[in-house]
Amino acid sequence: MPNTLMYSDDDMYVVLATDQPEQFVTAAELLARLESVLAHHQDNLPYELHDIANIPEQARHLLATSCELDIGPSQFLQWYAVRLEK
Repeated sequence: MPNTLMYSDDDMYVVLATDQPEQFVTAAELLARLESVLAHHQDNLPYELHDIANIPEQARHLLATSCELDIGPSQFLQWYAVRLEK
């Protein structure tokens, strides 16, 4: 499990998804993307999300505890925190 103390608000994430080039996004952009994906996959949620009542909380939980989401056969969504040089 990732340690949330390792990340700060100015961290960026690289997102890898099926048939898409890698994208660099902010935490807010990643949360929005996770919320969108979760909204379309509520019938196939990972077990750990079943007890979380709403989509924004599910997305925050994933961001804090995971780096991938199984979204179906032959499809994937992965994200990794990165630090860009300033």
